[in-house]
Amino acid sequence: MPITLLAHKPEWPQAFAAEAARLSGLMADEMLALHHIGSTAIPGISAKPIIDMLMVVRDVDALDRRAQALLDQGYEAMGEYGIAGRRYFRKSDGAGRRSHHLHCFAAGSAEVGRHLAFRDYLRSHPDEAQAYGLLKQALAQRFADDEGARYVEGKTDFIRQVLAKAAGPSS
Repeated sequence: MPITLLAHKPEWPQAFAAEAARLSGLMADEMLALHHIGSTAIPGISAKPIIDMLMVVRDVDALDRRAQALLDQGYEAMGEYGIAGRRYFRKSDGAGRRSHHLHCFAAGSAEVGRHLAFRDYLRSHPDEAQAYGLLKQALAQRFADDEGARYVEGKTDFIRQVLAKAAGPSS
């Protein structure tokens, strides 16, 4: 399936807010916070039209026991999906197009800070955000017939560099 990137859409934050309201009602007992992450959360850059969300929970084991509530809302459980301690869910729209990714981590997970640091750095550094958007466009064209693995791999060095900058100077 080709990688589709769209120019930033002002309705993406509202789409996050609508889904966040649904999830807050479903997962109130487990959820501590829900954040809009990924490129749809960064103004001005192109993105796959998929709302990425980061749910911070008290306990991923308790979330596992409540996963049926997410499945009933159209989410598909993907397990850790390559990141230890994560619970990953994805959802598609009525036409079968992926619409939401839900990344769940326990409070205190370093992954929470990593995801938020990346988003926040790009939000506060528009030139870096634009560079990321251009990289994504180049990768999407270069790997147009790829399932996405090489596209994701192609972003890895840039993401590492941004996270290093977000962490500040080494002591």
